[in-house]
Amino acid sequence: MAVLACEPMRTRVFSAPKVPAVFLLFWVVKLLTTGIGETGSDFLGTVSIPLAAVIGVGFFSVALYLQLKSDTYHPVRYWAAVLSVAVFGTMIADGPHVALGTPYWFDSIVYFVLLCGLLIWWRRSEGTISVHSITTARRERFYWGVVLMTFGLGTAVGDATAIDFGLGFTWSILLFAVLIVVPLGLRKLGLNVTVAFWASYVLTRPLGASVADWLGKGTHDGGVGWGTGPVTAIGLLLFVALVAYLTMTHSDVDHAAVHARDSAAHEPDLVP
Repeated sequence: MAVLACEPMRTRVFSAPKVPAVFLLFWVVKLLTTGIGETGSDFLGTVSIPLAAVIGVGFFSVALYLQLKSDTYHPVRYWAAVLSVAVFGTMIADGPHVALGTPYWFDSIVYFVLLCGLLIWWRRSEGTISVHSITTARRERFYWGVVLMTFGLGTAVGDATAIDFGLGFTWSILLFAVLIVVPLGLRKLGLNVTVAFWASYVLTRPLGASVADWLGKGTHDGGVGWGTGPVTAIGLLLFVALVAYLTMTHSDVDHAAVHARDSAAHEPDLVP
């Protein structure tokens, strides 16, 4: 009996990674999205829960669709997708606590298990979980799935430290400000750069959200009292300004990948 060989699943291939280069401004914009996602979701919830759900799901669906449909990296598309995940990720992290009454520390464990499972699946499927390898549609789908899980995990962890463990926003900010530099220190001691990246990526969420909550919540809740609406608006203005800067300067393009692509394109064809 003949044995049929299974062909590998086909997927679109991109000429360069569809993610930005990781440098200081990358982390600044990422932190802004975490804060906007936290206070923006809270603000919409105070206006109307159904409206918040429609905006959160609608923005997430449209932004991610446009990002996945394209074949190249563009700052506006990419960061709009990250921002939509920040808002939607906050909602899905708060959902079990509000609907089922589960403590945030329990939700954190659930999201941690889901994140680890997705990373393992990605690693076994593609052989790498590096952000520099997002050059196929399948890897990009894994990437955005992991990004969504990191926002859910980070939101739950931040709420767990501030509320379940009683640290409040100020101590949570200090805690995560210290923790976020730990992967950098371990990286210098030999920690895998990809592991260090994803650890830092997760920790930006509770850090940014804690800062945003501290600024937006009232003084009786341990905050400054600016209000979630004004804090969201300020965050959006800074976000738009920085993304516009990246769009005009192209400073977040992965130049090493582009150079490798251009070099390969100009190599002489040695096959007769």
